[in-house]
This record gives sequence, C-alpha cells and structure tokens, in this order.
Amino acid sequence: MASADIKANRPLSPHLQIYHWAITMTMSIVHRITGGALYFGMLLLVAWLAAVASGPHAFAVAQAIAGSWIGLLVLFGYTWALIHHMLGGLRHFVWDFGYAFGKPARDQIAWANLVGSIILTLLIWGVGIWAR
Repeated sequence: MASADIKANRPLSPHLQIYHWAITMTMSIVHRITGGALYFGMLLLVAWLAAVASGPHAFAVAQAIAGSWIGLLVLFGYTWALIHHMLGGLRHFVWDFGYAFGKPARDQIAWANLVGSIILTLLIWGVGIWAR
C-alpha cells in the first residue's frame, strides 16, 4: 500500500467546522481571554499606582486618562473581565465538587456565568455612578 493511500484513509482531525459550537466552549475561551485581560489590567493598575507615588502632576495625568471616555471604557471592560473571570472560577469550583456535569446543568451554569457577569458589572457601575 502506498504512503498516499494510507494518508487518504486516515480520519480528519476535529476542527471548528466539525464541532457543534456550545455555550460551554464559548465560556471556556472567554475565561482564558479574561484571564489575559486581567494580567494586562494589572499593568494599568501598577502604572496608576506609580503615578500616585510620583506626585500630584503625574497623578493628575493618570486621572485625566482614566476619566476620559476611552479610560472609562477600559475600566468598564476590566470590571466585566474581573467579574466574569471570578464567576467562571466559581463555576469550576462547583465542578470540582462534582456538581452540574449534566448537559442541562452545564449549559445553565455557563449561561448564568455570562448573564451574571453582565448584570453584576452594570450593577457595580450603576452604584458607582449613583454614589458619585
């Protein structure tokens, strides 16, 4: 049998066109992305703390950047990433105890992760704006 015949009869490796896209797959990918976003968000926090330690002028510049529309958008996204990643961690914690492994429960807890992170982020920002 020729080498080309052997390769032609092999099964294809699974890829995104074969898999049925599920909410649990999406939340797994988003959990990893938010983890990376939190890493870079910590660099922004360190820059802000360095500005605080550097004096009033550097702090005023940092506050002006954070208070701009792009700065507020980044802070809003960081808040959502933090909440979403935390809820994803709690989802995994529930799984560590052996709960919510059935298909309906897996999907429900994944949707709760997404919806809960959006609601909590809006609630946190709403309270912050109201208290301001």
